[in-house]
Amino acid sequence: MKSVSGKDFARLLEKKGWQLKRVKGSHHVYVKPGNPARISVPIHGNQPLKIGLQKHLMKLAEIEDEEL
Repeated sequence: MKSVSGKDFARLLEKKGWQLKRVKGSHHVYVKPGNPARISVPIHGNQPLKIGLQKHLMKLAEIEDEEL
């Protein structure tokens, strides 16, 4: 699996229809109409997301490995 930064993951979420709801510190919270999940993406410059967190966020957002 390719590791991506928080910024890149946030861009991918926006392409998939997720909308930025709010920002608290370095965490950007995304929501999608019709989906009860909220996704909080930590954006720390260009640092890559940790693998476990990235897998969890991908599962919530229904993003496949090929889309990264």
